[in-house]
Order: sequence, then structure tokens, then C-alpha cells
Amino acid sequence: MSFLTEFSLELDRQTPYPYNLPAIRHAQQLDVSAQVNFFVGENGTGKSTLLEALAFRFQLPHMDGSSYTKRCFQAAVTLAPLLSISYQRERTVGFFFRAEDFGDFINSVDRRDVTLQTQLDSLQGEVPQDIIQEIKDNANSQLYRMKRNYGQELVSFSHGEAYLKILEEKTQSAGIYLLDEPEAALSPAKQLSLIYYLKDHLHRFASQFFIATHSPILMAFPKATLYEITSDGMQKTPWEELEHIQLTKNFLNQPEMYLRHL
Repeated sequence: MSFLTEFSLELDRQTPYPYNLPAIRHAQQLDVSAQVNFFVGENGTGKSTLLEALAFRFQLPHMDGSSYTKRCFQAAVTLAPLLSISYQRERTVGFFFRAEDFGDFINSVDRRDVTLQTQLDSLQGEVPQDIIQEIKDNANSQLYRMKRNYGQELVSFSHGEAYLKILEEKTQSAGIYLLDEPEAALSPAKQLSLIYYLKDHLHRFASQFFIATHSPILMAFPKATLYEITSDGMQKTPWEELEHIQLTKNFLNQPEMYLRHL
């Protein structure tokens, strides 16, 4: 059973940004009663902005643990009050996964860990190693939070493994989960792993997922609703009719047709 059944953005203008984004202009009476809903479209159509508006409206936590005061969320703050949402049931928990947050978080922890280790080098041989490690963990709040939440340093994982580990840890109950371009962290094989994980999660929990993606693999999730966003509208579209799918198929069948002028 889904949480949301339908939503719209009640706009009284179509300019300037973010009102002029196709995903914002055309988000009218969208049937999102499926447990998995995809937003598909070219770069710049507003898929991520639409997810951000939903995330802000629900005040979903996101990767770095900060509030929505960052400049990148200004559009979401503007749009969230304009959302008209129909519920089948009230949500309890959730999380907002942004690919850019994930990369920044992992890399910043790695950088801070290296810097701190350099600063602690002068203590080597004079202070027991376990004391140095304790100082390091207490001084680096991000690293400490990672160990507390996940039991190990995610920087020791591959990028895709770390993403899936965090996703697993943050989806341990029924809730609303927003994923913004998760394929940015995942190889094709790991994208299939994500599909299997989502399928297993939905067998155990009555959750709902909203996913913005360019991945033909993820779009093939069984029984998902696919909204294709263009400058002319935002329409439910079968997987095989999506422009992303047709272009990918054509390229794989005849790559020389697209590369012959290179």
C-alpha cells in the first residue's frame, strides 16, 4: 500500500526559474499510487528539483545530515508549499538520497581523515595507537558518524558498494524514499543489485520510492510507473516507448551510425 496516491504543483506562473522547468510546469494530477515511481527526462527538465520539493515538504533527512538551508535547495523551499498531495496513509519515516550528496560525503570524509592523520603523525611512537585512533574518531565527526551508523569505514568499499550499504541501512522500515540519479554511483551490475534490493525491500515493507534516473536498467523495475518529462508535458509512458530506451537500443544495435562522423 502506497503513502501518496496523487500530487500536483498549484502554480500561478510559468516563469522565472524554477516555475519554467518542464517537470514543475507539468506536474499536474500525477498518479503516483504505485510503490515505485520514476521520473525520466533530459538534463534540465527539473526531475531533481521535483524530488527536492517533495523531500523538503516531508522534511526527509539526507546524506550530510544538514537542514534544507543550503542554496541548492532554494527552489525546493519555494515550491514545497505549492504541492497539493493526496494520501492513502500518512508516512512515518523516509530518506532522500542524492547522488551528489553521496559522492561529496564519502570524499569529504576521506579528505578529512587524511588531513587529520597527518596532524596526528607527530604523536606516533609517543602515544599508544589506540589512543591516537580514539582522538582521530572523536575529532572527525563525519568519520565517527559513519562508524557509528555503518560499523566500518565506507571509504574502504567501492563507490557502488558504499552507496548500496548506506541505502540498506537507511531503509530498514516502511517509509517514503527518494533517490536522485542513483546510477551515478552504480555500475550496470550494481544497478541490477539495486533492483533486487528494492524488490526484496517491498516484499518486507509497504514503502514507496520516487526515483529520478537516466538508467534504462533501473527503469525496467517491474510494475513501476514511468513519467517521461518533455517540454510538452509529463506523461505515463511504457518502458519500451521511452526515448531513453529507444535511443539506447538503437545505439547498441548500430553504434557506427552514431559514431561515424567522429
